[in-house]
Amino acid sequence: MDDSYLALLVDLHKRQKRQGPGGEVETGKAMALANLQKSGPLRIADIGCGTGASTLQLARSLNAEITAVDFLPDFIEVLKDNAETEGLSERIEPLVCSMEQLPFAEEEYDVFWSEGAIYNMGFEKGVNEWRRFLKPGGFLVVSEITWLTNTRPPKLQQYWEAQYPEIATASEKLKVLEAGGYSPIGYFVLPENCWLVNYYRPLQDSFPDFVARQKNDERATTIVESEKKEIALYKKHKSYYGYGMYVAQKFG
Repeated sequence: MDDSYLALLVDLHKRQKRQGPGGEVETGKAMALANLQKSGPLRIADIGCGTGASTLQLARSLNAEITAVDFLPDFIEVLKDNAETEGLSERIEPLVCSMEQLPFAEEEYDVFWSEGAIYNMGFEKGVNEWRRFLKPGGFLVVSEITWLTNTRPPKLQQYWEAQYPEIATASEKLKVLEAGGYSPIGYFVLPENCWLVNYYRPLQDSFPDFVARQKNDERATTIVESEKKEIALYKKHKSYYGYGMYVAQKFG
């Protein structure tokens, strides 16, 4: 992907509250499963934070210092503006950085949080490499694309295996966590409103303005058509795949 094409994708997505499926209720449910409470001070790393929907909710809900990491400077700038507007800047340290080259000390964090982003480096690699940054007994909270059934249409399977070879069922993901030195605490599937209402609907509403800003650039039109196909695919096959939210605790 060349820089100009990436810039178009960033321009489309940086104006969205979310850069992937999710919801405040679901983020709150994950916090409850990890037993994160406002009473005690926490150090949290939010990896692949985007424009900060989850980061800001964590900052509002907990007594925490949050390092918000994304490799796209445009997303981080939006997060900074939103944090300032909400009076949360003192609790959030934005960091432009690759999730594969985190400059953290070992056992520095109480919580590693990542919604809809770990696929960028792969689930197994992510949970294994991030473990060293967690304190003993620290929590990992990630959402990850997951098969919801043991069988699915062959064309759908071929599509997703080409897009993300690590797509698997929840039982397989939990085995990866256990093999990586975690005790699984909880798992749940994001409901379809996290996709259709919270993510896809605002994205669809933004398509006309995006194409107009880009003066009907052919690549912008191609991006919109690709997004529309992704939305149609989910609507047709949402019973077969979704995002699973995984909550696990580091042991040892």
